[in-house]
Amino acid sequence: MSLFVKKPLSKLIAEAEDSEKGLKKTLTSRSLVALGIGAIIGAGLFSITGGAAAANAGPAITISFIVAALGCGFAGLCYAEFSSMIPVAGSAYTYSYATMGEFIAWIIGWDLVLEYAVGAATVSISWSRYLVKFLGSFGMHVDPTFTAGPWDGGMINLPAVFIVICMSLLLIRGTQESAKVNAVIVAVKVIVVLIFIFLGWKYINTDNYKPYIPENTGTFGEFGFSGIIRAAAIVFFAYIGFDAVSTAAQEAKNPKKDMPIGILGSLVICTVLYILFAHVMTGVTSYKSFAGKDGIAPVAVAIEHMGKVGADGTLHPDFPWLNKAIIIAILGGYSSVILVMLLGQSRVFFSMSKDGLLPPVFSQVNAKYRTPAKSNLLFMVFVSLFAAFVPARVVGEMTSIGTLFAFILVCLGVIVLRKSQPDAPRAFKTPLVPLVPILGIVTCLFMMVFLPLDTWLRLIVWLIIGLVIYFTYGAKHSKLRNPD
Repeated sequence: MSLFVKKPLSKLIAEAEDSEKGLKKTLTSRSLVALGIGAIIGAGLFSITGGAAAANAGPAITISFIVAALGCGFAGLCYAEFSSMIPVAGSAYTYSYATMGEFIAWIIGWDLVLEYAVGAATVSISWSRYLVKFLGSFGMHVDPTFTAGPWDGGMINLPAVFIVICMSLLLIRGTQESAKVNAVIVAVKVIVVLIFIFLGWKYINTDNYKPYIPENTGTFGEFGFSGIIRAAAIVFFAYIGFDAVSTAAQEAKNPKKDMPIGILGSLVICTVLYILFAHVMTGVTSYKSFAGKDGIAPVAVAIEHMGKVGADGTLHPDFPWLNKAIIIAILGGYSSVILVMLLGQSRVFFSMSKDGLLPPVFSQVNAKYRTPAKSNLLFMVFVSLFAAFVPARVVGEMTSIGTLFAFILVCLGVIVLRKSQPDAPRAFKTPLVPLVPILGIVTCLFMMVFLPLDTWLRLIVWLIIGLVIYFTYGAKHSKLRNPD
């Protein structure tokens, strides 16, 4: 049978409606929006914004956020149509299986491994660093031997392992319980972001916006138009996560209504917060002040300028406590990102396993909690080991390029399905097809082109590894290709 055999929509919908064997339906539109915000707003907002402004876009970093949001918005509209049509766990993997066939579906499923599982490990390492920084602000010293892996000067990163285990056990306990904890975390970090915007607004100096688009230095990507687009490709990382909402479609109470609200609602809320945050950050001080800063430092620089110049000529911030609050928001932000990434990964593997492309252990549902507990435990071990011993920069920008690639296939899938099955019921319809999907493809591909060459090479290597696994296991056990 062909490598591009497609899974019938009728079969996908039947699987979704099999409530006895499937995942427990507990999520409302409100909890889906919270899941989206939980995955999107992480420390990327607090760290990437300053660096991209200093090196690439200047005050026009707000335009970069808008460009990145447009790419996400076009893709989000396509995700919303699919998730309302096919309320099945698996996100872009499932959609690709129905529209472009098994081989493309495997590629995108393997691509999502990169975005979710490896991304969760990387985020947990950063969570560990911020925890050490937070404890240090209270004079508590933590032995670096146990807060970093062998390549980062330590022996094992125990805080990173701790947060992965906590989030994994929470997911095993149940999606509804996980969503409640996520909602609390989301509330905390959104409040901190709003406090930063509200307090900082009155300290904005409009001279810091001049010139709004700094002149290009003569180097591609350093200010000017190319700098804005390069910054958009960089800050795009801060948007990653809203697509994870679609992986929970099978656990939504009313997916036809709730999924579009969850996907598009979380994206709109985060875009507004991002633009306001960047506007205040580059308004209270010159974008040049953020050069050479990483971690929380860009935000700390901005907070230092929310104050008055003393008699000694030095700045005295009016809100010295705000830096600690930002670190709390970062810790909470990372925790919810890890939670949603682990949720998304287990649901993608759940779908791939049910299709026979992966071992059946990944699709076994716990009788008590109605969650893929064994899959969660396996990923807990894998991600914990990765977080404990592997350096954080191993994947770098691979997560961004992997997500952009997934967005392109989802946009393409909407066009294909509109042609192949125009009469299929759609609770939500992407407007202006094929224009919106084409704009999504072009915008995402445009940002991919602006990423460094070595990122492309690592993506290719990752996909080659996935193809080896597919042809040695997946193709031989595929339930569609081997119905007997």
